[in-house]
Formats: sequence, C-alpha cells, structure tokens
Amino acid sequence: MSDATRILLADIGGTNARFALADPALASPLIVDSMQRYPVVDFPSLADAARHYLRETGQEESGIREGIFAVAGHVDGDVARITNHPWVISRQRTQAQLGFERVTLINDFAAQAMAIPLLQAGDVVPIGGATWSPEAAPQHRTYAILGPGTGLGVGALIIREGRQYPLETEGGHVSFPPGTPEELAILDRLSAQFGRVSNERLVCGPGLVNIHRALSELAGEDPGPMQPADVTARAQAGDPRCMRAVDVFCAVFGAIAGDLVLTLGAWDAVFLTGGVVPKMLDALQHSGFRQRFEHKGRFSPAMARVPSLAVMHPNAGLLGTAAIARREALDAAPA
Repeated sequence: MSDATRILLADIGGTNARFALADPALASPLIVDSMQRYPVVDFPSLADAARHYLRETGQEESGIREGIFAVAGHVDGDVARITNHPWVISRQRTQAQLGFERVTLINDFAAQAMAIPLLQAGDVVPIGGATWSPEAAPQHRTYAILGPGTGLGVGALIIREGRQYPLETEGGHVSFPPGTPEELAILDRLSAQFGRVSNERLVCGPGLVNIHRALSELAGEDPGPMQPADVTARAQAGDPRCMRAVDVFCAVFGAIAGDLVLTLGAWDAVFLTGGVVPKMLDALQHSGFRQRFEHKGRFSPAMARVPSLAVMHPNAGLLGTAAIARREALDAAPA
C-alpha cells in the first residue's frame, strides 16, 4: 500500500473519537490494525485529535492528504456541530489545520448505513425470529438503521440497481410517542424537566438514566446521581426499579425501531447499532423489544417478517467510512 493512497478516517461521537486508515484501492478498504480510540474530552478540536492520532501511529510524515470524517451531528454545508459535545467542526478550517488537500464531513449514521453491505453473518445477532443473510451485491434493498449511544442516531441505506445511497437524518430527535399508561406518565415527568421530549431523551445511555429517574420520581423517591452503567449493573443484581427501567428502555426502543421501518418502508431489515446495543444484548433478547417492534396493528404480520439485527462489529462507523472512501475513489477513477 503506497502512502499516497491512504485516507485518514474518523468516527466522532459524543464520547469517543475513533480513527483509522483506509486504502480505497482494496476491496476491503479499512486497515484493521490502524484503529485507535480516544475520549473526545481530551482534545479541544477534531484537528487536535487527528494530529495526535497521526503522531502516535507514526503517520505524521506519511504523505496522507485526505480525510473523511463521520460526525455525530448535523452536517450543514462546511460545518458540523456534534449534538452531544461542544465541538463545532469547520471542514475548511480542519483541512487547513491538518494540511490536507481534501476533507469530507459526513453524518455518522450515513457511515453506519454504508457499513451494512460489508457486514458478515458473524457481525450481527438477530433479535427475534426473523433472520437475515448477507449478500455479496444486493440490487434492490431498503434498510433502516438506528443506534443508542451518547445520543440516538437514525439513518437508512437505499440500494437501487446495486448503487448505495445512505440517508442522513436526525430521526433521534422526533417526538417521543408513549405507547402505555406507564410511558405516558414517564413522558409527563420528562416534559416537566425538558419541555419537548424526543426519542433520544429515552433511548440512549443518558436516556436510560432519565427513565430510571422518572420511575423513581413517580414512586416518590429521589435516586440521586446515576450513570447508565449504574442502572444496568443494579438491574443485573436484581434491583426491581433498575430492572423496570431496562425493560421500559427495550420496549420503547423496539416501538421506535418498528415505527422507523414503517416510515421508511425498510422491509428488508433494521440494524441496531451504537455503543449501548452490545452491552444490553441479553436484555434486548429477553425483553419486550420484539413484541413492541411487531405490534403495529394491521401491519403486524408484515412486521413479523422484518429482521431486527444487533450489530456487534466494534467499529461499524469506521467500516462504513472506509466504504465511502472506496466509493468516492471508484467514482473519481477514469471510465
């Protein structure tokens, strides 16, 4: 692999910044042994984090002159704002700071979506009975993808005549629709705190804490400060309220995932990604997730045939960013 073909990749979330290199000339463009992860709070900007990665991995003088960066926020022209972190990323400024010839900013769930065709059977775990098998070159598919981490990302992958079109959305910020009296009561508590309540206020790491706090307040108790890991650990230890918070989280997640399938017509599969999913895999498999996913009135029979798949690949965002690098290289190649 020549240095000139290397592209710097990044997958920037509200908690972690993941970096890697890609060679778009390869059928599997992600260079697996190049991946590193850093807390975003350790750096004042994306450019600082990228320079640290290049320096730490001995790539500063390697001749890399291009970067493709997936960011957990809305990309508006040349600027992206990380939704759950203070970074504001300017494409032009980052390009100048790194001395690159080209920098591309994309939404992180566009990258997650582009990873789908590269996933292998061992990279996913079905939630429910509907199954899915990867295809070498699907010609016509519509996939939904959503994932709770620091926030809730939502996207899709449209494949038509073999061409892949990732759909960037901010679907995590649509209004939360309660489906039970208990969820209506939780919405009431969260409305008092936040005003408008989006799906992200419940289905993400901090959302699990929000659910637990709402349940505690409904019981007339103050749970004190907690982290998502505290809720899941106490649930595993048998704490009834934490167990209930996890159950509500999984059920709401399933209902939202099912609504996304209906909205997009994503009958081919929905992929569940993000940092929370692997940690809560057992809970998702033994919860009301799939029941609420399928419970869509007259469309329940159709929903029962849609696979819901937990993505276990540890770096799906980088995998998809590498896929975008390869596609751009192929598009730019002479006919």
